[in-house]
Amino acid sequence: MASRDFTVQVADWDRDREALRHVRTVVFVDEQQVPVEEEWDALDPECEHVLARDADGTPIGTGRLTPEHKIGRMAVLKAWRGRGVGTVMLKRLIERARTLGWPEVHLHAQVSALGFYQAHGFSVCGDTFVEAGITHKPMRLALNAPSESDTPQALSTRSREEVRDVYAQLITQARRSICVHSEALEPGILDSDAALTAVRRLATGGRNHRVRVLLADTERPTRDDHRLLALAQRLPSAIELRVLCEDADRAYPSAFLLNDAGGYLVRPLATRFDGRGSTLGASEHARLQRYFEQVWERAQPATAWRALDI
Repeated sequence: MASRDFTVQVADWDRDREALRHVRTVVFVDEQQVPVEEEWDALDPECEHVLARDADGTPIGTGRLTPEHKIGRMAVLKAWRGRGVGTVMLKRLIERARTLGWPEVHLHAQVSALGFYQAHGFSVCGDTFVEAGITHKPMRLALNAPSESDTPQALSTRSREEVRDVYAQLITQARRSICVHSEALEPGILDSDAALTAVRRLATGGRNHRVRVLLADTERPTRDDHRLLALAQRLPSAIELRVLCEDADRAYPSAFLLNDAGGYLVRPLATRFDGRGSTLGASEHARLQRYFEQVWERAQPATAWRALDI
């Protein structure tokens, strides 16, 4: 999600921890005098975080969504307040809660920020209380029932053609990103016209759009002259390929594709086309996403392909 002078993106606690900590330290610990031991908790690694950056990439705002359906740690650096950063972050967190199928979200609003949250549909739902030395009120927001297009649809495949069609569907439905775990780039699936068109449209759709692919076999895609390699070479900033290096990761038997709208298809055995998934499957999608992020950090960039004349 972008503006003229800042962006807001989903953050990863392990990868973006220092950036998230910087903003929260400046706003809560330094400015509002919140005790350090009260600012950091064991929930952070379990939360979904958003991170705002200015045009130079400097962190300027944070927020998080906890497993208890609570929005919190909303912080914007002083120089950026009143410029829409908090609004974009809040909308992104609410959007994510809707994607997860939550009926409502709640938060503890500092009294000075009540008007901000009320403007976004939140209502006070309890008495005033003091938290970290600051006066708060509890607030909640009932989320709209999902529209027909947001109703989860079960996905299943038994043939190469069905996997091809479902992959193209999931890529098309992605908002800004997809993650692919594949043994060798799925010839006849990820290089279909529909899939490549969807990948190209996604990769060129905006600054924060991203296609990430993990694979074990680097020789077969080159030998097969896989068309996704050529596209990745033309769009290296948006399409990233990494190679599995550790034995345990290379032994993982499954293949899957995830989009950032909650959709996924997983094939328990990558050598078969039998697969299952959903257009909106919160728990399984989250499990696969966590696995992908962990392996992505261990994998190595597939830099050799950049020099190939493909």
